[in-house]
Amino acid sequence: MSEKTRDFDAKDEKEGAAPTITPASSSPDLFEEGTVDPVYQAKARVLNAAIQELGMGRYQWWLFAVAGFGWFADSVWPLLGGLILSPVVSEFDFNGPFLSLALNIGLFVGAVFWGLGCDVWGRRSSFNLTLLLAGIFGLAAGGAPDFVTLAALLAVLGVGVGGNLPVDSAVFLDFVPASHQYLLTVLSIWWSVGQLVASFIAWPLIANFSCPQGASASACARADNMGWRYLLFALGGTTLLLWAARFFAFPLLESPRFLVGRGRDADAVAVLHRIAAFNGRTTDLSVDDLEAAGRAVAAKAGEAGEGERRAVLSRSSVFTADHVKGLFATPKLAWSTSLLIFLWGIIGLASTLYNSFLPYLLASRGAKFGDSSYYTTYRNQVILGVIGVPGAFLAGWAVEQPYVGRRGTLALSAGEYPFPPSLPSFPFLPSPLPPSFLLARFKFPLSFFIGLTGVFLFASTTARSSDALLGWNCGYAFHSNIMYGVLYALSPEVFPAKDRGTGNGLTATATRVFGIIAPVIALYANLETAVPVYVSGALIIGAGLVALLLPYEPRGKASI
Repeated sequence: MSEKTRDFDAKDEKEGAAPTITPASSSPDLFEEGTVDPVYQAKARVLNAAIQELGMGRYQWWLFAVAGFGWFADSVWPLLGGLILSPVVSEFDFNGPFLSLALNIGLFVGAVFWGLGCDVWGRRSSFNLTLLLAGIFGLAAGGAPDFVTLAALLAVLGVGVGGNLPVDSAVFLDFVPASHQYLLTVLSIWWSVGQLVASFIAWPLIANFSCPQGASASACARADNMGWRYLLFALGGTTLLLWAARFFAFPLLESPRFLVGRGRDADAVAVLHRIAAFNGRTTDLSVDDLEAAGRAVAAKAGEAGEGERRAVLSRSSVFTADHVKGLFATPKLAWSTSLLIFLWGIIGLASTLYNSFLPYLLASRGAKFGDSSYYTTYRNQVILGVIGVPGAFLAGWAVEQPYVGRRGTLALSAGEYPFPPSLPSFPFLPSPLPPSFLLARFKFPLSFFIGLTGVFLFASTTARSSDALLGWNCGYAFHSNIMYGVLYALSPEVFPAKDRGTGNGLTATATRVFGIIAPVIALYANLETAVPVYVSGALIIGAGLVALLLPYEPRGKASI
């Protein structure tokens, strides 16, 4: 937080005075002039100033918790396909990758529907429905009598889960002050906790209530194989409890930036006054402040009468291409959007291919080492979950460090090493490159990122004992959580708020499309070899190279 903001907060608490909202009190914009609609940008600056002056209060901390439920669900349910794969195959006798395929198709549909839709009908309804859908169909899947029913229920469950991160990250970023945008990275702690909780619950259930590993369908009766069903009941019930806490205990308001984008200035101001009251503070922000900012910009551009309540978002429930066009409005923004979509797609392919079959890899490799029991396999999953938790906090710290930021941390976590300080000519990169660019990418001051995600994946193929394999996977789990934490934060920050849901939807769609491709690859690959690991490691290291080219660094900038 800036010294000016801290001084203001101290004075306000001492004197009990209401804050004076001025655009000058907000952080600099992330985007250059002309990237977004100028009237919207002017009003967004006023909103940013008001949110910054209100500070990180009780409302925002509550939102940190309930938005984190979306990260939790996005971690738990995609991981589920790998957790239940072996006992489900024993009972229903099907080709394993089809289970992951069904779930990823649902995740794809959810990313498109909820991500793009929340820019049309608003964030609030999407935020409240995604967890409900996941919880209901998660519970129902536990009673599936055959594989087709199970796959169909998991696909519908995926529709709900697929919308969590695109919507929840947009919601959180719309309410948090610029000085605390780094908390979007720290939110990935919920993703790590989700991995840990799912693995911890699966460990005793799968180990104690499953048919012997490798049993045929004829020798595996339902009554002897209830562990995976109990796991679905437990996780489905947990998801419903999280939805109830989100829906009944927290009064989520509609995004003020979304409302301004719809031309509903008065509603946006009312939202900020309600947040101020919830936080025990007051604000002087008025509709006149927003309209005055809009008129000033419109007058400068010669658009008389266009600055008061101009809508830049669809007023109907019909999605238009304007939401997509807004993400490619300038060459620099188009470059950024294209790279992010590519990054999400490649990492989605690598991570889905690896994570979906990690329990199988541990078990099959363990068989060679003589310790392939369900107990050992799922114990190792719990260990991997524990190792991933500190990564979220380290990522939250690293993205705020000078000369590192989001891009540097993302490249580090993907396994990039120093290159000569010269690059081929790429459009939209500053020339000459500033020192902060070189330091973030090539000198890598965070030396403890030496062993990183892609490197650990490759290294796991060298394991000659169960403990060695577990050790390499621990390194992967730690660094991949850093990578995901930064990527989950960076993407929403570099999309304009009026199109943020669409941008999140496009990146999530990319990772889900490649998530669908991953099990198709697995259908034709020999999973008893290290091929999936080689593919995953190469893709993640390649993604790290691409991350070096991202043109925006959100550190110290206010997202609008």
